[in-house]
Amino acid sequence: MRRVIRTWWPLAASWLLMAVETPLISAFMARLAHPEINLAAYGGVVMPLALIVESPIIMLLAASTTLSKDWASYKQIRRYMLGAGAALTTFHVLVAFTPLYDAVVRGVIGVPAEVVAPARLGLMIMLPWSWSIAYRRFNQGVLIRFGHSHVVGLGTGVRLSAEIVVLIAGYFIHTLPGIAVGVGAIAVGVTSEAAYIGLHVQPVLRLQLKAAPPVQPPLTLRGFVAFYVPLMMTSLLSLLIEPTGSAALSRMPRPLESLAVWPVVHGLIFMLQSMGIALNEVVVTYMEQPGAAATLRRFTMTLVLLTTGGLLVLVATPLADLWFRQVAALPPELVELAHAALWLALPLPAMSALQSYFQGAILHSRRTRGITESVIAYMVTVGMLLASGVVWGRMMGLYVGMVAFALGISLQTGWLFVRSRAAMHSIHARDAALASQAPTVYKALGSLPPSW
Repeated sequence: MRRVIRTWWPLAASWLLMAVETPLISAFMARLAHPEINLAAYGGVVMPLALIVESPIIMLLAASTTLSKDWASYKQIRRYMLGAGAALTTFHVLVAFTPLYDAVVRGVIGVPAEVVAPARLGLMIMLPWSWSIAYRRFNQGVLIRFGHSHVVGLGTGVRLSAEIVVLIAGYFIHTLPGIAVGVGAIAVGVTSEAAYIGLHVQPVLRLQLKAAPPVQPPLTLRGFVAFYVPLMMTSLLSLLIEPTGSAALSRMPRPLESLAVWPVVHGLIFMLQSMGIALNEVVVTYMEQPGAAATLRRFTMTLVLLTTGGLLVLVATPLADLWFRQVAALPPELVELAHAALWLALPLPAMSALQSYFQGAILHSRRTRGITESVIAYMVTVGMLLASGVVWGRMMGLYVGMVAFALGISLQTGWLFVRSRAAMHSIHARDAALASQAPTVYKALGSLPPSW
């Protein structure tokens, strides 16, 4: 358990700092001119589209943590990272700087007219996003694999520090559009973090990765593609639902309020979800070690209880209103909407921890199709509920969206549980076999550990 905690807490700190990013940026944007419009542009257009563009590389962290065991494997994954980073940056240019933008934002998403121009400015400023994320997540996987997870947390601290500098400068200048200040902070932050991770991974590559024994059989490009494509489809499908949600919220009652409150509520929830999300790479790292599955399961259930209890305390006390009024600086008419939406999100922190445990077991087995299947189940559920909300047209989109995402994520978690059972059975059988042999081995050595 000590080893699990020692690996997990820097990753959890990293995810928590990233989770702080959204409420931090929302809080500064809420204190600048036209907060509802800028928050709607940020949460309803810029971030959903930026996340979709980066979706083919978002699972590089899990892939690199799992597969970067020797220099040859590292080079195979690096080839994909470089090609994907260049292609996605080119696609980002097409979306942000050409008429394709109007076709997507006006025609497909259908956001309110006053949001279109600020969102385009934000998407233009976000151009370094995909390449920086690809490079950073790829090398973070190497750092985690070779026992340097603390560097990941420090890198996120660098990112957040850079963002705070930009946000404070933008606030005191006070003439820049809120969307430019918020998204400019993100662009500077992710670039700074990528540079920091790239600097600190070099000695690990030189002294540890290159010295690691070659993996047998060696990782081929075909083998990597077979492993990674289901993960890539998973991230693509799951992130496609973000602009789908924005499009649905735009077509239900009170669209501007829903789009403005959505990133603030999501940012608060994500802070608690981050504790469970950080567990994924820990499970991938340790599941291959004998006897680790039981420890990882106990740790997962501890996270489920702590994060769910934390959200319950927050939503059932005045703390939520204090957050939305004083920290997020929402206008009074939006605070009540945000608090009510938070009640609907109670299952989400627990689902994040459970998903990381089940998904880590599936990644360990290298049969990743079950992860893609779970995302399809999630998408179908969310899509049907959002479509029903649009057709019904009587409930505010914020509430329909929160119910849809909570139910969809719960179903996704259930599917991951089912599809991880074969992998877990194999792991338990391995551990049982090793346990049956251990007393004989220790007896031959002349000593028995207390557990035997």
